Amino acid sequence: MLDVINNIKEGYSEGIYNNVKYSITKEVFNNGKSFKIYAKELQGNDFISLNYYITSTSELLKPCEMPKQKIINFLNNVFLT
Repeated sequence: MLDVINNIKEGYSEGIYNNVKYSITKEVFNNGKSFKIYAKELQGNDFISLNYYITSTSELLKPCEMPKQKIINFLNNVFLT
């Protein structure tokens, strides 16, 4: 999952997911040890919100008010433009 997150540039970008365009904002914290990603459908109501943490023993994906699988599907299938 970290490889996919690293492919998203810091700041604002856009991507296509399920033939729909999304705005994507990525913030990096703690010297690259934690990330916040928020994606919003540009002409609709869908959104993706997550935090990702790298600890000394593991990596943790923390969804914000949505199923983890929704985030995994988005990250694995979004085409960054």
